[in-house]
Amino acid sequence: MAEQLITYVDAIRQALLEEMRRDENVFCMGEDIGAFGGAFKITKGLLEEFGEDRVIDSPICENAIIGLAVGASLCGMRPVVEMQFADFVSNGFNQIVNNAATTYYRWRQPVPMVIRLPSGGGLSAGPWHSQNNEAWFFHVPGLKIVAPSTTADAHGLLKSAIRDNNPVLYFENKYLYRREKDALPPEDNIVEIGKARIAREGSDATVVTYASMVQRSLEAAELLEKEGLEIEVIDLRSLLPWDRQSVLASAKKTSRILMVHEATKTGGIGAEIAASIAEEAFEYLDAPLRRVCSHDTPVPYAPPLEEFFMPSTEKIADALRSLCSY
Repeated sequence: MAEQLITYVDAIRQALLEEMRRDENVFCMGEDIGAFGGAFKITKGLLEEFGEDRVIDSPICENAIIGLAVGASLCGMRPVVEMQFADFVSNGFNQIVNNAATTYYRWRQPVPMVIRLPSGGGLSAGPWHSQNNEAWFFHVPGLKIVAPSTTADAHGLLKSAIRDNNPVLYFENKYLYRREKDALPPEDNIVEIGKARIAREGSDATVVTYASMVQRSLEAAELLEKEGLEIEVIDLRSLLPWDRQSVLASAKKTSRILMVHEATKTGGIGAEIAASIAEEAFEYLDAPLRRVCSHDTPVPYAPPLEEFFMPSTEKIADALRSLCSY
């Protein structure tokens, strides 16, 4: 019997179902997540199974939603909050960075909550609905950040995030929602937060990436294989903490590093990882570290401009060619 393939978006829904059935303290909260099923229909059907006490339609006020989630987590609940778009989380920034992130440090009181953040471009949704704002939170001790690129990881990382006793920001890439399909592991699928995945083995250069850029990087690696180059692709999966050991081991192995992310370049997560590699593995490098990222502008609305703005398979392949010929 053939394995049943499910989409990235359905894997998120499945993880919510499983965790809500497993633990009655898990509940969902957000704008239009009840009868409407959420902006992307991820919570469709949850209201019918779990009722209004565990699938809560909130006012359009992100600051209040996240604040309520912090309070509920302090009372022993495990809230999963949905931002309709990752862009809107800025309205709740204070609750995340000054309250959720610092509570355990101040009181030794766990804050087990998850904020789901539909992020990313490629859908011609314009600058208010396409941002990749993970770097805003990367600088904040006390938070965890994950960014799955595959169906199995979308499922397993959300389950891990819900079970974690820390506030976890779960960046789910909208472009992958219905494009990425795979079968889920038959057992309880738990993906460890903080552990990267070697998406492709290689020896000539390493791409360190995450979310939708994993697929673009794998496509670039396949192109370069025809040219005799073997490219290693590391899918970070977890951004905070990130898997320093795996990244440094690959840097020492291939001696060339390309950071790729959809978020804009300046101040991005790629810069911090590149700095860490330069500090801890500089003597192993045979070429300067390079980055392929989106341009430092708001996300364009027009499809041709958005395509120019974002990293592409061709841009990644060109950067790798240059890196390997250095």
